[in-house]
Amino acid sequence: MGLFSRLRGRRPRGGGGGDRRGTLDRASGSADLTHLEQFVATRRGVEGYVEPRTAVTETTILLVAADGEWTRRRIAGPDVARKLSRDLAVPVYDAQVTGYPQRMRDWSARQNGKLS
Repeated sequence: MGLFSRLRGRRPRGGGGGDRRGTLDRASGSADLTHLEQFVATRRGVEGYVEPRTAVTETTILLVAADGEWTRRRIAGPDVARKLSRDLAVPVYDAQVTGYPQRMRDWSARQNGKLS
């Protein structure tokens, strides 16, 4: 599908494409879900933050561990993010309502300091 077709929300001939109207990135896949599961399994105190779909990206879930380490992956929608968090026994919040935890910003700042 071409860029302009995506922006207009049109499907290529022959159907397919899922529900990706107006976004420029790819949909979530099994590799994304596997990554999220592994992140939760290998870290303590993980919380999830659902980020809404925008014109540029699909819905995402941001997982933040107790030490502030974080990862973000696409997810098929807010309902899927909430189901995944239930399955993984991880609390989930709406990022637009709660914002992000300070420990995440602190962890990112420490990582950026190591790169200098």
